[in-house]
Amino acid sequence: MTRLAERSPYGTLIEPTTFRIERRLPGPIERVWSYLTDSDLRQLWLASGKMELKVGAPFELVWRNDRLTDDPGQRPEEFGEEHRMASRILLVDPPRKLVFSWFETGEVTIELVPDGEDVLLTLTHRRLSGRSGLLSVSAGWHAHLDVLMARLNGVPFGTFWDKWRALKEEYTCRIPE
Repeated sequence: MTRLAERSPYGTLIEPTTFRIERRLPGPIERVWSYLTDSDLRQLWLASGKMELKVGAPFELVWRNDRLTDDPGQRPEEFGEEHRMASRILLVDPPRKLVFSWFETGEVTIELVPDGEDVLLTLTHRRLSGRSGLLSVSAGWHAHLDVLMARLNGVPFGTFWDKWRALKEEYTCRIPE
């Protein structure tokens, strides 16, 4: 199989309320899939929450970003120690595609495509509301996927909140008003 061209680490708006970001991760695909769907592994890079991999099944994501890295840095005042979000599985095709609701209006699609020993992860977040939410979510997905990449490569990540803040500033410049 031909390796896909290297991509920018930054996500982009593909529609006014749709953000897309890609990462090349070390495989195999089943390993990456487990980091998406297993609560114990997902909490290492994003949020915990047991998932029943069945269309329509509800689940809850529980973020504790201060626990993602050895030194989380200073948490922004607008974030609590923990954040919870009710969600629902909208589509599941193991180990290639997972779609779930984001709050009541949004939707996240994560697609995995094998590429040699690597896996191309494409995350598409639809129906983001407002510029502030768009910037926060864009920086969040970017930072969280970077933590996932570090975990899968067995290397330290650095300071989560400092990275998130810097990314939010960068996305403020990259995403037009």
